[in-house]
This record gives sequence, structure tokens and C-alpha cells, in this order.
Amino acid sequence: MTGGVHTAGDLAEGVPDPLRALPHRPDTSGTAGHPFAPSDQGITDDGRMRAQDLVVEETATEDAVTVDTDLPGQVHETLADYLEIRITECRDIDPAFAEAVRELARFVLGGGKRIRPAFAWWGWRAAGGAAEGRQATAMLRAASALELIQTCALMHDDLIDDSDTRRGHSTVHVRFAETHRNERWNGSARRFGTAAAVLLGDLAMSWADDMVRSSGLPGACLARAMQPWQAMRTEVLAGQYLDILGQARGDESPEAALRIDELKSASYTVQRPLQFGAELGGADAATMAALSRFGADIGVAFQLRDDLLGVFGDPDVTGKPAGDDLREGKRTLLVAEAFGRARQHGDQSSLDVLHSVLGEEDPHPSQVQQARQVLEHLGAVRAVEDRITTLTEKAMATLETTDLPEPAATRLAELAIAVTDRNA
Repeated sequence: MTGGVHTAGDLAEGVPDPLRALPHRPDTSGTAGHPFAPSDQGITDDGRMRAQDLVVEETATEDAVTVDTDLPGQVHETLADYLEIRITECRDIDPAFAEAVRELARFVLGGGKRIRPAFAWWGWRAAGGAAEGRQATAMLRAASALELIQTCALMHDDLIDDSDTRRGHSTVHVRFAETHRNERWNGSARRFGTAAAVLLGDLAMSWADDMVRSSGLPGACLARAMQPWQAMRTEVLAGQYLDILGQARGDESPEAALRIDELKSASYTVQRPLQFGAELGGADAATMAALSRFGADIGVAFQLRDDLLGVFGDPDVTGKPAGDDLREGKRTLLVAEAFGRARQHGDQSSLDVLHSVLGEEDPHPSQVQQARQVLEHLGAVRAVEDRITTLTEKAMATLETTDLPEPAATRLAELAIAVTDRNA
């Protein structure tokens, strides 16, 4: 079966389900030693668990896994445990709602590089935070919550961009629309899919807050970290709005493109997660300042790399159609550079090519290829590559001149290369 929201029966027939694919986890109904075991305050009068009141219990020493060595896997397990509890909670509300939430869980657990939790974790470690034990487990949970914000952003981004695919699969709104059509329900399938994706995205954002608050970290740590946490959520939405505003206005200036990059990606993907983790770890002012500079540079470089991949990336790697950013009419720095250079040289034919494909709902592959050639011919690709290199070198210099503890310093450098490298 392809497309649609799968039922429990579909899952039993072999449809991949990230929740079922996980190793068996202990019953969360109250056993001591489970990393998210409930406290007395987490039990309602009828004996049910409240996910928002869960506290983190320290894993036994012999079972402890140092997060440093398997961060993506640990984030995945943490999210799976949390979502399993929330699905059970939703089943008590209504089975149909719980089934919709399982689609949210599949999206969260179905892919992603876990970049934001990684930067938050290494911000924590750079501040002297522990790699294992009760506090590390709590920090892992707080960092993992960033993936729920990412889920909200991606679901809504796919709606805004009217994207059909994400990570090589149908987007959430498309899947719900397909279910509506398959079940022959009343009304518009498209509107149903849109509404479901909006609501699930909102739910993911709400649960991100719940997950941080119930992480088990001390209240003083959480209070410190609220400033970057709150700023990140506002800035990513500001960047998203400026993105659609720029498309509507046809703003082709490099300044507008860079501002969007700073808000929508640099802040949200690197700088604020780093600050979030560092604040939770109690970083001093010098460490915070260095991580902020590093994060700002790498964050923009990351987005510029993403812009290049949005035009030149392999769909089998990116999970998106070739030239998808051109179809969506995104005014990236790559496009802004091309427009500026074409106008500077009076190259009307290049301008015509770019205008013919930008925002075109279904461009022919030959149009996309011609636009790519124009971007390279004008030197826009080289200009963006050079800026990525400059920003990355500047960020690395910040690390080299800052006395960060190991392995945080080395791992942050590795992360910087991983998110900006052309082959990543």
C-alpha cells in the first residue's frame, strides 16, 4: 500500500512503521529504572500516566550508553519512548485521533539527520555538561524536543510550498488527502489534508514544550534556557514569513535573502540550539559568546549549502524533486547573486531564463537544466560556494581561539564540516 494514513491493520500487513521497528522497551506504566518513569505526581486519580509530568530516572550504570558515541540513535530512542506514551494518552481521548498522531510519530521517526539536537547536545558538553547519568539523560530529552519543532516546521513548510514529497515519500498533507479520497469521505480531500497537517504540526510544537518542561532538568537550568528557546521559535516563523513575503514581492536583493537565512536557518538550526544546550549546561559568558559567533556563521553556511542542494541536489539524496526551490520561486542568495550579475552585464537572456522557471508550477526538466547552466555561467554558484568557505573558515577560527573542553571542540568542528560540505 502506498500513500494515505495507514491503519493498524495495514501495519500488521508489513507497512514499515518506525514505532514497531524499535527494539522492545520496558513497560512505561510505572517500573523503576525506565528512563521516563512517572513520579507520583504523574499519575491521575484513575491511575493513568500524564506524559507532561514524567520525570527522568537515571539509567543503571551498567546499562548506560554514552550519548557522545551514538547521538542520532539515542535521540531516536528518546523520541520513540516519548511519542509512544503520548499516543497512549491520545488513544484515551479518541482512537481516531491516536491514529492520526501515529502519522505524526512516523514522520518524526522516519528520517532526519538530528542536526538541531546534535548542536544542542554539544553546546551542553561545551559548557561542561556530563555525557551520561541522570543529568545527561535529562539533557538528551530536552535536546530531542528540538526534533518536534523541526517536525512542525517541515509539515507547515510543505504546505506553504505545496510540496508533494519529503524524504522521498508523500508529504503529510498529501497522505491525509489520499486517505480522504480512498475512504470516499465528504468534502474536499485537499482541504482535509491541509487541516490535518496544520493540526499535527501545531501538536508537535506543543509537545516540544511539554518535552522540555518534563525533561527532568532543574528549574534554574530551564529558566536560563528559555531565552534562546523562545527566540528560536519566534525567529524561525519570522524567517518563514519573510521568505513568503519575498516571493510575493519578487524581492531579488542579496540583503533580503541573507536576512531570511539568518532567521530561518542560522538561528533555528545552529545558533539557538547551541545556546539552548550551553545555557542548560551553565556556560560562562565567554563560552556563550564564542558559541553564538560560531553558530551564526555555520548556520548561514548550512542554509547556503541547502540552497545549492535545492537546485543541484540529487533527488535520491535530498528526497525532493530536482530544482524544487526554483519551482517554489524561492529568492535565495544563489538566485539573488544571479539576478545581480545578469543585470550588471546586461544579460537579458539569462534574466529571461530565470524568470521563466522561478515559480513555475511544473517546469520541464529542460527548463531546470537551463536555469542551472545560467546560474553557473553567471558565477552565482561559485560566489555562494566561496561564501560558504569563508563562513566555515571563520567559524573554525572561532573554535580554535576558544578554550572549549574535549571532545566538544572536536565534535563541533566535525559537525560544522558535515552540515556545510557539498557531499553531506
